[in-house]
Amino acid sequence: MRDVLFVAGEASGDLHASGVAEEMRRRSSAVPLTGIGGARMERAGVQLIEHTDRLAVMGFAEVVKHVPRHYALLSAIKRRLRSGSVGLVVLIDYPGFNMKVAAAAKAAGVPVLYYITPQVWAWGAGRLAALARTVTRAAVILPFEEALLRQHGIDATFVGHPLLDRARVAMPARDAARRTLGLTEADRVLALFPGSRGQEIARHLDPFLDTARLLERRMPGLRVVVSVAPGIALDAARAPYPLVHDASFTVWRAADAALSKSGTSTLEAAVAGCPLVVAYRTGAASYAIARRVVTIPRIGLVNVVAGEPVAPEFVQGAVRPADMADALEPLLSPGTTPRAAQVAGLARVRAKLGEPGAAARVAEMALALAT
Repeated sequence: MRDVLFVAGEASGDLHASGVAEEMRRRSSAVPLTGIGGARMERAGVQLIEHTDRLAVMGFAEVVKHVPRHYALLSAIKRRLRSGSVGLVVLIDYPGFNMKVAAAAKAAGVPVLYYITPQVWAWGAGRLAALARTVTRAAVILPFEEALLRQHGIDATFVGHPLLDRARVAMPARDAARRTLGLTEADRVLALFPGSRGQEIARHLDPFLDTARLLERRMPGLRVVVSVAPGIALDAARAPYPLVHDASFTVWRAADAALSKSGTSTLEAAVAGCPLVVAYRTGAASYAIARRVVTIPRIGLVNVVAGEPVAPEFVQGAVRPADMADALEPLLSPGTTPRAAQVAGLARVRAKLGEPGAAARVAEMALALAT
């Protein structure tokens, strides 16, 4: 049997691809798995040809300096595809690179399964035609994506959101989460989620910490914890609060409210039922370009899925500690109208995310396509 080639360009893709690889291994140990990914994929039995640590970048302007490495890697993938050794390409997110891989696979006659497709509903709608030309099947993780892609001729299936599988394993009850973090039931707790990439940490950590300090002055006894994403080395001297590594669901469940960067972490809040404020800053050049191409009014995924402003958002110049503290204060207080309204909105978002088992569904699709 020919190889199944996974391409995941950053840590989150490595996580999602590893789940699919594990499910494929359970069903058929004979399928050779190769790919571009990280340690999780390697542990799942994928033979790596490149590691994600050397690839992950973000922002429009930041990508430029990585072009030579990406070009060389794309050339190597094209050679592999032309060799006839690959029976299926499984792409995970990372659209700037993976759309080129999809085109190369199409040219080589290799079927493509795209898991976690480009966010064409936010920007890059021009990619819809390219997806229709190059992708054999698409496994989408947001409920509205299936109909959108199908309208443009793409064989798309909503498989549910993969974080539901993580939550099923990793999300404790509230009292257990608090005991793990050394908190009592009586404590009022604010969680900070500054980001999963170094550039996000650099831009978010200081205003997030300043917001926490303001709230400590307003709310004596407030406890603050900082969630540190996998692979992030955060200097404890910069953050005078407990750092909790690689346990985001524990932090969400323990917190009364949170200040979080935008992205998938906001959907974790919905699954955990934790009210939040969303904030995001990027480089000036990247933001200027984004303003011209982003077509949706909200950036937080929790708000995008809801179709309404469930959580307050602060973007770019609006990331001001005093304003974010004003938005967080009622969310930290039990019985307030803003807190009750957001908890109800988060429950509606959770209901839209489908059921656990996304990786298993994608694995079945991959095995049906593999040749």
